[in-house]
Amino acid sequence: MLREAGFIDIFIDAIVLITIFGILALIIAVVYMYIADRSQTVQAIRHNYPVIGRFRYMFEHMGEFFRQYFFAQDREELPFNRAERSWVYRAAKNIDSTVAFGSTRNVEPAGSVHFVNCPYPTQREDAVPIGNVTIGEACRKPYTTHSLFHISGMSFGAISKPAVLALSNGARMAGCWMSTGEGGLSPYHLEGGADIVFQIGTAKYGVRDLDGNLNDDKLREIAEIEQVKMFEIKLAQGAKPGKGGMLPGGKVTPEIAAIRGIAPGTDSISPNRHQDIRSDDDLLDMIVHVREVTGKPVGIKTVIGSAKTMDGLCTRILERGIDCAPDFFVVDGAEGGTGAAPQSLIDYMGLPLKESLPLVVDKLNEYGLRQRVKVICSGKMIIPSNVAWALCMGADFVVSARGFMFALGCIQALQCNKNTCPTGITTHNKELQKGLNPANKAVRVMNYEKNMEYEVGVIAHSCGVKEPRQLKREHARIVGDYGLSVPLNVLHPDVKPAKLKIKTEAGAGA
Repeated sequence: MLREAGFIDIFIDAIVLITIFGILALIIAVVYMYIADRSQTVQAIRHNYPVIGRFRYMFEHMGEFFRQYFFAQDREELPFNRAERSWVYRAAKNIDSTVAFGSTRNVEPAGSVHFVNCPYPTQREDAVPIGNVTIGEACRKPYTTHSLFHISGMSFGAISKPAVLALSNGARMAGCWMSTGEGGLSPYHLEGGADIVFQIGTAKYGVRDLDGNLNDDKLREIAEIEQVKMFEIKLAQGAKPGKGGMLPGGKVTPEIAAIRGIAPGTDSISPNRHQDIRSDDDLLDMIVHVREVTGKPVGIKTVIGSAKTMDGLCTRILERGIDCAPDFFVVDGAEGGTGAAPQSLIDYMGLPLKESLPLVVDKLNEYGLRQRVKVICSGKMIIPSNVAWALCMGADFVVSARGFMFALGCIQALQCNKNTCPTGITTHNKELQKGLNPANKAVRVMNYEKNMEYEVGVIAHSCGVKEPRQLKREHARIVGDYGLSVPLNVLHPDVKPAKLKIKTEAGAGA
């Protein structure tokens, strides 16, 4: 008993000493912060309210998370609300996606989309599989796929190695393609076995020489890889048209630097445009050149600013010859995402998809190019209603980046540019990456793609068509200014091809 009492006394004394040292350390820390705050003149709040003023910055940071989980309603948050994210999470986990009682979506605001249900919907036995679409029929190596929904550009560097592996494996299992983003082709893109779209950004990472010019030998080397199915010349992306890719130096590891052909640890800032593309003619020359070197379909990705852009490009295609046309056109809306961009561009630059997608489809129809040029749309397309609307408007395919990030477990922490992503998706911190299991997440990527196509099919069958690509503008309506909806084919009437003289051979660049 005495020995036990002595142990208790020692334990209590230790607790007292630890408490005293802790209080002394806290006092010293408070004194240090007080002196530091009063002596600095950079932040007025900290100077005028030493120590206490520091909490303001902590609360400002923590507010993002408290709003997301405790205060925001299901349909309030941006860029994606809780209802949208929850659908993706359930689809990725392949669990029941039904909801009860009634919709929490406000169906009355202007711009709301409603699909036109058929009194005699398509039954299961009458439905047909999603049909194949071939891109680049005139190429030496055209690409054919049936999938509607694919993975948009996310560079290795912007996202982590485990994330790339999970996406690549998931894409292979789902039967969809995966874009490399402008950061070049990494071994992890290929390891999963997915079909790859190689994106040629303004810095030409992965296919450039030491001066940043396009290197045909490297381009040919990439094209010889069987998994690489198409090449995408990126002119602009939705979140930052007029601004190149931005990867902070803290995320440029030696491995990423080697793949891109730049120095490790330095900011990877792409030019705001291709140095060798100054006009429509330059762009068409580039398309023809890359297609001749690779033998594979070549398209462009851009953001639309006005109809004049499409008129000029289509006119030059017809003047030079249809063989210089891109094989596909990726329309990125102003609502598109990115890892890092100036807020002025994210918030205000470019047309949203509701304007730009029908504009592109209609202009291609007007100039008689629609059959040749396949249309792909990108920008905040993460739930079935988005994809079904895009198909109604005339898109052949839909691609998404952030939707697949949610499938990987993204919680919309808004830290993509800080190398501190808590889910391991957009960070190169090895400890944070440990929580992202590529094998497990690959299954979720596959589930998300498969459930997306299934539910788009549900919408299509409710509209009375046999498969999603049969959706037309007449199958959807959009709410106008007075709360009444208008059919999409009234708001955007189908454009008949003009009787224009089309050359069949690409000109030399006149």
